Amino acid sequence: MAKEDYYELLGVGKSATADELKKAYRKKAVQYHPDKNPGNKEAEEMFKKVSEAYDVLNDPEKRAAYDRYGHAAFQGGMGGGGARGPGGGFHDPMDLFREIFGQRGGGFEDMFGGGRDDGRDGADLRYDLEITLEEAARGAEKEISFRKNVTCERCDGNGAEPGSKRVKCPTCGGHGEVIASQGFFKIRRTCPACGGAGVKIDKPCTACRGEGRVAKTTKLNVRIPPGVDSGSRLRSAGNGEAGLAGGQPGDLYIILHVKEHDLFERQEDNLFCEIPIKFTLAALGGTIEVPTLFGKVSLKIPAGTQSGATFRLREKGMPSLRGSRQGDQLVRVQVEVPSSLSSEQRRLLEEFARVSGDASEPTSKSFFEKAKKFF
Repeated sequence: MAKEDYYELLGVGKSATADELKKAYRKKAVQYHPDKNPGNKEAEEMFKKVSEAYDVLNDPEKRAAYDRYGHAAFQGGMGGGGARGPGGGFHDPMDLFREIFGQRGGGFEDMFGGGRDDGRDGADLRYDLEITLEEAARGAEKEISFRKNVTCERCDGNGAEPGSKRVKCPTCGGHGEVIASQGFFKIRRTCPACGGAGVKIDKPCTACRGEGRVAKTTKLNVRIPPGVDSGSRLRSAGNGEAGLAGGQPGDLYIILHVKEHDLFERQEDNLFCEIPIKFTLAALGGTIEVPTLFGKVSLKIPAGTQSGATFRLREKGMPSLRGSRQGDQLVRVQVEVPSSLSSEQRRLLEEFARVSGDASEPTSKSFFEKAKKFF
């Protein structure tokens, strides 16, 4: 049966550079590696083939011979082939793979979950916190309560009952790994007896059952800076879950959610609100008090103000997290029309309408006269 073309096996052209060969082999080796495909004979065979192809094409002399004579260049003991080195002796394809990734000395196995791990860092945690718009504007300090894994006080996190011993794992000899042979492959795996720690506990801690951590409710004071918004994230370093076997604790991330406000609507650093005013104030002008998140302020309403007019209160909006100028508050006024009138109010309004000419020329008629030119 004819052997497959080395270039086709790696998925590259004959003009491929050394870097392109390395990238192609890296991709194929990860895809077909036995650790990724346990018990898959086809994947194991493909791994051998791509290793053989890279072994030849990565060597300038072997590649030149292969380009000239094909597979015949290595028949009759001429060298090359996946499991043979330049001198004809067998080598471990794992060495080639480790060389590709620059991870001699155990780093390669860690890519696939193996390798000894003396300490494992704790997980990061998330806490969703709801705050008011006032708290977002002024800043606040909130106490939160949550459960997390903390270091066991009884065993100080080592998982052993006080007075008991941590002994070297007899299965792996303290290395945290065991080596399994598959043909000419030597594959390192995490020790199943000690989970990669390299040690076994003579008598597990009765409080944490040997894990070194226990679940506990924790309280924490969180300072909320002025200007935050929904989606703002606060990081509390080291307040995540405790690590294992001396690993570093994780972090706590507080995700903020600002409640909707009954009066104000936020758009970035600006605030919007609607204020009702009497139609007499709109007509005659005057001053009203307007609420803000920082107290009441006076707003001057000019005479003849129309419903829907918007006024700007400088720097009465939200503080900026970016340190720039504080936002503004935009106030839109809505002129209220009284729903009921006393006899005296009606008499005075009718007199006003007469003096204004409204009675003799209704607004609606005037409007339609002006609109005729558009039809």
